[in-house]
Amino acid sequence: MQITFIKKNNSLNDAKANNGKASKATKISLKIHLITKELLKKNNLPTLKIAQDSLEFEAKFLQSALLANKDSVEIFLGCGDEKKIDDNSLNKIGARILMLANGTKYSTIEVLNHFNDEAKNVANLAFGALLQSYRFNKYFEKKKKDKEIKVAELKFSTSDEKSAQKIFAELEILAKNIFFVRDLVSEPSNILNPESYAEICKKIKVKGLEIEVLGEAEMKKLGMGSLLGVGQGSEKKSNLVVFKWNGGKKGEQPLAFVGKGVTFDTGGISIKPATNMEDMKTDMAGSAVVVGLMKNLAERNAKINAVGVIGLVENMPSGTAQRPGDVVRSMSGQTIEVINTDAEGRLVLADALHYTNTKFKPKLIVDLATLTGAIIVALADIYAGLFSNDDSLSKNLEESGQKTGEKVWRLPLGEEYDEMINSDIADMKNVGSGRGAGSTTAAQFLQRFVGDTKWAHLDIAGVAWKGKGDALAHKGATGFGVRLLDELVRKYEK
Repeated sequence: MQITFIKKNNSLNDAKANNGKASKATKISLKIHLITKELLKKNNLPTLKIAQDSLEFEAKFLQSALLANKDSVEIFLGCGDEKKIDDNSLNKIGARILMLANGTKYSTIEVLNHFNDEAKNVANLAFGALLQSYRFNKYFEKKKKDKEIKVAELKFSTSDEKSAQKIFAELEILAKNIFFVRDLVSEPSNILNPESYAEICKKIKVKGLEIEVLGEAEMKKLGMGSLLGVGQGSEKKSNLVVFKWNGGKKGEQPLAFVGKGVTFDTGGISIKPATNMEDMKTDMAGSAVVVGLMKNLAERNAKINAVGVIGLVENMPSGTAQRPGDVVRSMSGQTIEVINTDAEGRLVLADALHYTNTKFKPKLIVDLATLTGAIIVALADIYAGLFSNDDSLSKNLEESGQKTGEKVWRLPLGEEYDEMINSDIADMKNVGSGRGAGSTTAAQFLQRFVGDTKWAHLDIAGVAWKGKGDALAHKGATGFGVRLLDELVRKYEK
């Protein structure tokens, strides 16, 4: 699908003069008019009045009305209250534009924003449409064509097409990397495993982006017993992949991002129930977000230093698998009693976090993981869980979430929760006592590996994959976190 920006007088008064009829030159295209509640009250365009009176069009947010005759087809799309429209709502309107257009026979669509056609607003409409266009059709044969986008071109009318194109160019890079993340998370585990995933990372070629892969021998030498213990039951070798981007001042502390990359999680010896176990191919979503983010920072030439670290393992039951009751020694020297081998993500992150903190001495660390089912019970698929040792970092993440629509909700940490992961025979155990506060005790576990560094943990178990689509993504992988963290990085760029 092609997105273009055109300069054109898109006033409703001109449409009124034509009495809603299209010229022969415009018959091949469908026009979608964006209407706010305020505009609806002021305007007396005949076709809009018909939509209002006959189709009960009230310009509610994402409400639509279609009018057709032998000369023209027009869709009026409601945008709600003009004062409430922000970048995120513009993205949703853009996504709705594509959904409406794709349900028609027209291949060329012209979009007219009648309330505010400034370049930034129009670029955000186009960004939303682009996000909605994603499909993971790789493994379809017979039904592939039916599932593809039918719209060939979306034309967005604006008063400043050059500026809109410039703004959209950076948003297009962001969308491409969100799609890259969605592709990774959507891949089945017979294709994406710790070894093939590391190879994909090594093949990423972006000027200035350094990529290093540490294999099991290197990790063993570093003392990463916690991470290696998770993958020891699999035929596939575990890997740690490190991304470095130096776009800021030389020697300036980097921002660090760490991701859990369990390419398939059976639960190990503490094996999961068979129902829905196929979803465990998505247990590497946190790592995919880190890869997509680092790729995006490099491609948009972010003026900041950043590192990304992902731990790649497969958690399988076998004769060599880790057992409940085993004690492992982490890279930090702290020992861990493994009570449940299905609480493996925190074991991977423990070594990845300590490695990142001690090697790069970052300004802050944000980790992402599909870590606990408990976070889904608490927040469903609406918010990601946020845990942090720093109020300013939490505030920045919350503001970034509100702006991008990738929302986070801060949950508590505390000494009482920390005591719940103390072990009788080691420094800690990998699950808390009892069934309560599962997400918090997991975060308390991770906090023991970041020292005094500003740190935030995002539990994305409920938002990384959705069983039904939303405004900006179809059913499946969402790419949640790339927009959120890209916006966070912008707060620290100079």
